[in-house]
Formats: sequence, structure tokens, C-alpha cells
Amino acid sequence: MEVISSKANEKIKYAVKLRDSASYRKSEKKFFIESARLVKDAALSGAEIEMLFVTDEANEKYSDYIKDILKATKKAFIISKDIAEKLADTKSTQGVFAVLSMLDKFANISKIKYYGKYVALEEISNPSNFGAICRTAEAVGLDGIIIKGGCDVYNPKVQRAAMGALFRLNVVAVDDLSELFNELKSNGMKIYGSVPDSSALKITDIDKNSGMVCVIGNEGNGISDEVKSASTLVTIPMNGYAESLNAAAAATIIMWEMVR
Repeated sequence: MEVISSKANEKIKYAVKLRDSASYRKSEKKFFIESARLVKDAALSGAEIEMLFVTDEANEKYSDYIKDILKATKKAFIISKDIAEKLADTKSTQGVFAVLSMLDKFANISKIKYYGKYVALEEISNPSNFGAICRTAEAVGLDGIIIKGGCDVYNPKVQRAAMGALFRLNVVAVDDLSELFNELKSNGMKIYGSVPDSSALKITDIDKNSGMVCVIGNEGNGISDEVKSASTLVTIPMNGYAESLNAAAAATIIMWEMVR
């Protein structure tokens, strides 16, 4: 592996810019991730790793991971601890970073399985929530996720919270959920919109005998009026004084009930 010894190296500056700028990621069709496990997941999932950056310590500590990663890597570099700190998006970095080509994961809506089960994320703005929901969606066995606005799926914090799930999940990105839902309903799918409203249908009582989509709304504003109009409203029954749940927590309960 080639050694990079300066923080002013153009490849390092390029990686940092990808880490920090969604618009730059979009224009370059590249993105940045960090951590040995996540980069290994990318490699094993068939992602194209343009550049790998590792410290000597990480190369030794995660040698088994690095062997798998190198098989999918075009160029690999050894970097110093100082450079690792410049690249790091975490407080305690493992010293393993990668620049990847964007994934060919954004499936056409025509590929949605009308008998499948999906979660739709409408304007989810917190990267940790976004990534955690994706991780849970994979864990419980949903057929995919539908995204409308919100976080950049290539945000390093989203990728880290998703723990590799976004390398494997089917992802559909749309500009208009209500238009999509009209099409899905005409093909027999149920559309549910989650709300903190005790008068709504309990999530435990939904019809599981058909394909379905359940929408999780923005952390502060919930689901939009358009989505409410296009869906059957569902809620999580709660005891005590709690009126609502964190988006990721609510999504976990809802997704579990969808497949239970």
C-alpha cells in the first residue's frame, strides 16, 4: 500500500469533502464511510471501493477485515494517526476509512412487490434515526424502504447507524408519496400512516394478509397531510404519560408488528 504522510494530500482533502458535503457527494457520485466493520460490509456486499485509508495500527488490528476489503479496493493507502483524526467522523476512530462509488440501489417503483412489506420514511431528518430504522428494517425482514426527502442516505452518520443495512436493503426514493400510494393501493396494497393519536387504528390490529407500507414521519412534524389523506392512520397504544416516541423507537415497534 502507498503511504500518505501529509494532511494536505489531495486524496485526503477529497475524502473530507465527500464526508462533509451532500451536494459534493451527489456531483461526484461517491461517498465516504468509516469503521472496519462497515467498510468490510461494503466490500462483501459488492460495493466498489475506490480508495481505502488505514493506519498501520488498524492494518494490524483488523488484518482479517482488511484482507477482505482489499479484494474489492482499487487503491489502498497507509495513513498516519494525524491524518486519521482529520478524516474521522467519530470521536474514537478505528483508523479505517473508504471512498466508494454510489450504490445502484435506488430501485424503480415498478420493482416494488405488491405482496411485500415496506416502511416509508417521510422527511426523517436525524441521521441516527434514519440509519437505525434501516438497520431494523433489514433485521425484521422487510422487503425494502421507501424514502421521501430527509437525510442524505450517503451521510456518514446514516451509513454508520445503518450498520451496513443500506448495502443490502432494497431502496426506493420518490418525490411524491401520495402519487405512489395511489398506485400501490390500486394493486391491493394497504397504506398505513403512523400518528400519536389514540383514536387511530391500533398497530396491533392492522391487516397483515396483504402487502403494506407504513409511513414514519418527520421527528417534529409527523406525517404530512397528503400522506394522512392517502393512508389509514395507525397508532402505538401507550400507557402512562408518554404521548409519543422517538421516530426510531416507534418505527421498531411498527415494523415488528408488520411482520409478527
